[in-house]
Amino acid sequence: MRFTDHPELKSILFMVFLTIYLITMVGNLSLVALIYMECRLHMPMYIFLVKLVLMDSCCCCAITPKMLENFFPKDRMISLKECMAQFYFLCLAESADCFLLAAVAYDCYVAIHRPLQYHTMMSKKLCIHMTTGAYITGKVLSIIQLGFLFRLTFCGSHQINHFFCDVLPLYRRSCVDPFINELMIFVFSGSIQNFSITIVLISYLYILFTIFEMKCKEGRGKDLSTCAFHFFSVSVFCGSLLFVHIYPSSVKERDKDIPVAIFLYFNDSFIKPIHL
Repeated sequence: MRFTDHPELKSILFMVFLTIYLITMVGNLSLVALIYMECRLHMPMYIFLVKLVLMDSCCCCAITPKMLENFFPKDRMISLKECMAQFYFLCLAESADCFLLAAVAYDCYVAIHRPLQYHTMMSKKLCIHMTTGAYITGKVLSIIQLGFLFRLTFCGSHQINHFFCDVLPLYRRSCVDPFINELMIFVFSGSIQNFSITIVLISYLYILFTIFEMKCKEGRGKDLSTCAFHFFSVSVFCGSLLFVHIYPSSVKERDKDIPVAIFLYFNDSFIKPIHL
């Protein structure tokens, strides 16, 4: 399903989302190229930023092209294989993002709370291990979720009331009881979210204590504004995922997951890139 059937809004929405997509991809790729070419930026902090940017780009590329394609044609078909591929890359990006955001929070904690030990505690080797672990874990979880999705059979209407292949609209089209799928999403997504949120909260509590103990007001204000924006970005991202993938009753509430998904899309496209 597309966003609207009103002809006067189709062109406007198409241009809005096309602009967001182009700005996101150009900005992300420019940031990756800048960090790659500038040797002084080959530090753990910027390595995490590059990985986050790549995952956000993966998320945008999984959703936006097909969404833009569906604005005008009457035949808005997507094959089951394309649908599963879209869900896989989206799940991979979201899962890896959770771990990478937790790694960024820990990196900020070390940089502010223990600046003299930063290069010892955040070595390049540890940074590579953390990013590799985030990718591998995200890939494994995505394959598991995709495997459980293939156990479903679809009958009746094949119309997906969404702008991409998310799990909740697919559950509503399934002839098989999706209870096991819901349970697996609750277990895996809940574990990822709890782990990420715990690391972020603990890191930022220590950061806040350290900032308030600073004597320099300028340094305190700069660190506080940077950390506050990052914490806001993490809260929006994790909160949206918690609602969509963990809140059980949202499976039956057809109109609530779409605005939350749009909010999550804008967070990946604008809020996090602006922070980066």
